[in-house]
Amino acid sequence: MRILNKDLRLQDVTLMYLTVLATLVVILVASYKVDPVSPARGGSPSSPPSSPLSLPYHMPLDPRGHLQLSWNVSYALQELYLEVRCSEMKHGLVLGMSDRGELTNADLAVLWDDGHQSYFGDAWSDNEGRVSLDSQQDYQLIEARQTPEGFSLLFKRPFSTCDPRDYIIEEGTVHLIYGVLDRPIRSLEQLNLSQIETGVQRALLLRPDSPSPSLPPDVQTLDVLAPNVIIPTQETTYWCHIYQLPANVPKNHIVMYESVVTPGNEAIVHHMEVFECSPEMAVVPQYSGPCDSKMKPASLNYCRHVLAAWAMGAESFYYPSDAGLPLGGPGSSRFLRLEVHYHNPLLISGRKDNSGVRLYYTPTLRRYDAGIMELGLVYTPVMAIPPREQSFQLTGYCTSKCTQTALPPGGINIFASQLHTHLAGRGVRTVLVRAGREVEVVQEDKHFSTHYQIIRMLRRMVTVLPGDVLLTKCTYNTEDRSQPTVGGFGIMEEMCVNYIHYYPRTQLELCKSNVDPGYLQKYFNFINRFQGGDACSCGQTSVTDQFSSLSWDSFSGEVLDSLYSTAPISMACNQSSARLFPGDWEKQELPVVTSQLQRPRYPCEGGKLPTQNSEPTVL
Repeated sequence: MRILNKDLRLQDVTLMYLTVLATLVVILVASYKVDPVSPARGGSPSSPPSSPLSLPYHMPLDPRGHLQLSWNVSYALQELYLEVRCSEMKHGLVLGMSDRGELTNADLAVLWDDGHQSYFGDAWSDNEGRVSLDSQQDYQLIEARQTPEGFSLLFKRPFSTCDPRDYIIEEGTVHLIYGVLDRPIRSLEQLNLSQIETGVQRALLLRPDSPSPSLPPDVQTLDVLAPNVIIPTQETTYWCHIYQLPANVPKNHIVMYESVVTPGNEAIVHHMEVFECSPEMAVVPQYSGPCDSKMKPASLNYCRHVLAAWAMGAESFYYPSDAGLPLGGPGSSRFLRLEVHYHNPLLISGRKDNSGVRLYYTPTLRRYDAGIMELGLVYTPVMAIPPREQSFQLTGYCTSKCTQTALPPGGINIFASQLHTHLAGRGVRTVLVRAGREVEVVQEDKHFSTHYQIIRMLRRMVTVLPGDVLLTKCTYNTEDRSQPTVGGFGIMEEMCVNYIHYYPRTQLELCKSNVDPGYLQKYFNFINRFQGGDACSCGQTSVTDQFSSLSWDSFSGEVLDSLYSTAPISMACNQSSARLFPGDWEKQELPVVTSQLQRPRYPCEGGKLPTQNSEPTVL
């Protein structure tokens, strides 16, 4: 009998335990349930989440600033958290990602209503912009609610989902597309992105997760602003302004900088850069006007040394705690050039702007001077891209001979970089090679756009030792061009550059390359003879003209690609005085890479994919 009573008590305890467990599950499920607020009909504001997410990154999406994006990153979970706030919600919105900002073949998160009920789902667009619900729902809704400022939509998504229709979120530029729905739709398949109001915005969604260094107590500020600019009523304007420092400024260290954007113009001021002029120029004429104006002084072309670069959505830029960028002192210039890019697609008129960059500097010098070094290709027409190419690659080399000659025994530490091409550029990658093996990616952007210039902090500093090699590879698309694109300074010419920010500063200012010109002439001779022409008149015809005179087909393009991949190079291993370091830098053999880095695996690639809900979330 006592055993029977004991059994009964165990059953009672088990039943009580299961009851409490079920109650807890219900409470937990209820706490994550989205408050049913229709974007079309409004509704009462819901209470905020019990554990509010920190969303430190912000940017406007549309030129009016009606759509605001905030986000945060979890590297531990490999997830991105996004919040879209809409000041005037009608019947839904779209936020998506695509390769270059196209409305076609895009990965989408969509909020919509059918006039009675609201829905949220993971979707995609086909090659005509028609939208379909994704069979694998990877965007997870966290909260949808009305706020005093409008409507808020909070959701998350893994960096990679292993769904072929989904965009892989990687370090580098992300082209965001957005749209608003002004009427109900009975089903998502009725939506075509080409038939609604849409736009494109660029952002660096994945950011370094290291804390920012503290500023010294004696820090001072210098505002480099473009004064009283009336923003032109045209879509794109680059505005140049010359700023003059006081005479005899002693050496300081820039330790941080941030943007100063005129309130109300946050959605129009797209990006800004501050350049130092050449110290050899005693005087730079005052100028404040369009950078492409015929009235612009020619001397502004010699103001090219980057001090700061900001783009929409970027946070403040901090230097490492033991380094700073020199400002003032011997060998520096009194003149700075501020360049502001205004993006005004709505052609808003009469808008005044005083935006620019605020430099934080200290007279208490840090242990190291930070330096800026150019990697990649020399600005020369011998490096060219054939016409009608979907993906053509050029590589610039910083060779082991140059780093062995110019770097100190302890090497240098790269903490940031700024990638740069012109309009045909689609991707840039700089990788560190040691003893023939790729050991680390310095910086990579598979969706690069010349319209999004920004200095990017590295998640982890990269140490370059004497004898190391740095390869910078750029990918170009010239499908819309009928003539070859040569290297050069013009916007329709091309560049392939990575401006690395590092310390301690050395005399090595350029570590760049180009194909040996003599081997390029052998290419012209071969192709001309193959196409039935005469050998080139190398002494009388420029390289640009020789490229233009060829009949371009797949064969001539493939042979040029083979030449660039095998022929010796000329090295620009230049000191800050623009002179080459001592040594023979012509006809150098290409660095040999025997082992390439493997792409890191995402969590979804670890085995069987988790079962995903194929239905949208009902609000």
